[in-house]
Amino acid sequence: MQEKVRQFVINALREMNYDVSEVTGDTDLGPAGLDLESLALADLAVQVEDTFGVKFDLDEMETTAMMTLDEFAAAVAGRVTGAPAVGNA
Repeated sequence: MQEKVRQFVINALREMNYDVSEVTGDTDLGPAGLDLESLALADLAVQVEDTFGVKFDLDEMETTAMMTLDEFAAAVAGRVTGAPAVGNA
């Protein structure tokens, strides 16, 4: 499931016109990596919610910006499967 989420996020970012040619699982979503703005993070969260049936609250958006791609994919996959979320308070 984590790999499915990871690939979905990469495809979504590509469609949002982000350069994902050098993105790896260790790439940060926020300023240190992809530098997603809050609006882009919100857009990505909505796409993930719609596709995988999970929900994010507004407080989590700031935390999401500090995650790597793999950490985010693991957190989403954990919610989908009902496991405890990794890297989420």
